[in-house]
Amino acid sequence: MEKQNRKNIFTTIAIDKETDRIIEKLGKRYSLKKGEITKLAFQYLDKANINPSEAPESTKAELRKINKRQDDIIRFIRHYEEEQLNPMIRTSNSIATRFDNIVKSMEDIILSRLQANQEGQNNLLKMLSEKFTGHADTINNQGKQLSALYKNQQKDNKKLLQLISLYSDLANCGVMESKKKENLKTEIASLINSQ
Repeated sequence: MEKQNRKNIFTTIAIDKETDRIIEKLGKRYSLKKGEITKLAFQYLDKANINPSEAPESTKAELRKINKRQDDIIRFIRHYEEEQLNPMIRTSNSIATRFDNIVKSMEDIILSRLQANQEGQNNLLKMLSEKFTGHADTINNQGKQLSALYKNQQKDNKKLLQLISLYSDLANCGVMESKKKENLKTEIASLINSQ
């Protein structure tokens, strides 16, 4: 009954003695039956798209083909880099440079205004302290608060300059510097999340 339930229909093929010896040798080497060796060989030829009637090319010819493909890929990468990436990097670098200059000029303006405000407030505090000695503690506390705000503003400005510098470094990273990019992104995220 087992033979009736079988779905495989076996056929025979004629091979010469030399081929039979090769099949037997491979069967012994890999512990396979002749039918399994033949089946696997044909599956390999089919998957690899190898025409058995064509002689295989030399190793040097295959290596030349591989080298040509590598050269084609390298040419494509260089062309893409010249046509796409380099202009993008130059543009982002010029934007980052302009942004950096704007931030520096804004920082100078803010610092000068803060200094002018602080000087005016110090003068006012001196006048008030002379006139109202009873309110000296309140005026001192306000001066301390303003100083703390000034320090916080300086910290924020430094943090902003660091972020701009990191973004500039990130924009200047090349295609192959993915590890450096990830490190910069992590540094940017930690700087943004720090309080």
